Amino acid sequence: MSALTFQLQHTESKARAAKITTDHGEILTPIFMPVGTVGSVKAVTQQQLNNDVKAQIILGNTYHLYLRPGIEILEAAGGLHQFNGWHKPILTDSGGYQVFSLAAKRKITEEGVMFQSHIDGSKHLFSPEKVMDIERSIGADIIMAFDECPPYPSDYKYAKKSMELTHRWLQRCVNKLAETPDKYGYSQNLFPIVQGSTYKDLRKASCEFVSNTNAVGNAIGGLSVGEPIEMMYEFTDYCCEYLPTNKPRYLMGVGTPWDILECIALGIDMFDCVMPTRNGRNGMLFTTQGVINIKNKKWATDFSPIDKGFDSEISNYYTKAYLRHLFVANEILGLQLASLQNLSFYLWLVGEARKQILQNNFTNWKNDILPVLKQRL
Repeated sequence: MSALTFQLQHTESKARAAKITTDHGEILTPIFMPVGTVGSVKAVTQQQLNNDVKAQIILGNTYHLYLRPGIEILEAAGGLHQFNGWHKPILTDSGGYQVFSLAAKRKITEEGVMFQSHIDGSKHLFSPEKVMDIERSIGADIIMAFDECPPYPSDYKYAKKSMELTHRWLQRCVNKLAETPDKYGYSQNLFPIVQGSTYKDLRKASCEFVSNTNAVGNAIGGLSVGEPIEMMYEFTDYCCEYLPTNKPRYLMGVGTPWDILECIALGIDMFDCVMPTRNGRNGMLFTTQGVINIKNKKWATDFSPIDKGFDSEISNYYTKAYLRHLFVANEILGLQLASLQNLSFYLWLVGEARKQILQNNFTNWKNDILPVLKQRL
């Protein structure tokens, strides 16, 4: 049992290729992490995640897993890896974002957040200590600190107060983990979260506070929450200046394929977003040629593969016409194939970015491919 390690392998300007090692295996970065909210990536089996998508790490959601199936069941199973049959690395968020966005009623205090379940209205308290216990029981390889994610826009006074609360909660997370052993016989690693809204002095202060905890990796939160895209890039770049170069940097909740490439160029290593699966279930496909609304009539007689731009048994095998037919007929297989296309494409994209970084060609490749990926077909 050993703590997570990070080996920086190559840089091109600010873009990085690296290797993260956990007790459940290696992660080659830059990496995209499919979101498995309640212990499953929607409409996709673990075998497909492994074989078709080629995922290296997936997410679980603390808030949702705590409510269903519940911590007792997860502990009885031996943790989430045993429960859902995914034996590569798992990251769990802290549930903070869901408490703020989903809970019907919530009250934030120094102690934590009292909230009502969106499922049955039952009342629960998430404190930093309780969240650490929950994440230990879920059993992820990477566990996120409990934070408050301020909305955009936030005035300076609120953003500062919120950031300082997040910092105090972080110290309590660190202390709680120091008092409790890893569960299930493997290492569980805390990533703190930088906050500070869209104020540079707050972001700098938060990066410095987070860095001083000397955690094995760090995350940037509170971006991609409604601010202009240029501002998201600006603050991502700014945070990367102040976060350690010898630790992984995780930008939470981002995003589109082009956002991912732009943020790789700024020095980010890890990404997650529900976009590939959520948009896929609504008929939006991300492909190597551009964005497709597969429900459009223009695809009804297009018998070419969904996406020939990369090696994928799903994307190369099924046609656009067939996938459109599945959506029109409300067939569940359509949701599955669209989700697989998008996830496979995302994992191909970050893998190709890594390859280009190693060849010192990332910037040229990014500039060439971005206009193609953005076009609506």
